[in-house]
Amino acid sequence: MFDIGFPELILVSIVALLVIGPDKLPETVRGIVLWIGRFRRSLTNLRMEIENEIGADEIRQQLHNESILKELGEAKDQLNAVIKDTESSLNTIRDSANDLNREVTDQIRPEPQQKAPIQQQPAATKDSDGTETRNP
Repeated sequence: MFDIGFPELILVSIVALLVIGPDKLPETVRGIVLWIGRFRRSLTNLRMEIENEIGADEIRQQLHNESILKELGEAKDQLNAVIKDTESSLNTIRDSANDLNREVTDQIRPEPQQKAPIQQQPAATKDSDGTETRNP
């Protein structure tokens, strides 16, 4: 709070000794220390009363809960990202497995033999005497 070093304390002590005198100096220091203690206690009491009035504990609790909810939301987002990545990886693996299955099935299944084209026979015609003749 105050940036008072050792040389400043020595200087204040010497001035206090000269101004107050050696007889009254211990009583004066004791009185100053008592007043500082009372001032600190009154400030502490005042701060506690103000905190109780405005509900500082409730505000702190609410801020703490909000920070926890924020952390939970971030964790949820991270988990959703991991789930999405995992699903895309699984889809890729599934597609690869299906492609491999098709390739293996195609290699195992014999290819159908191509049949020679069927030549059409010329239609038979009946002569006037009732015999069938074929046209070449």
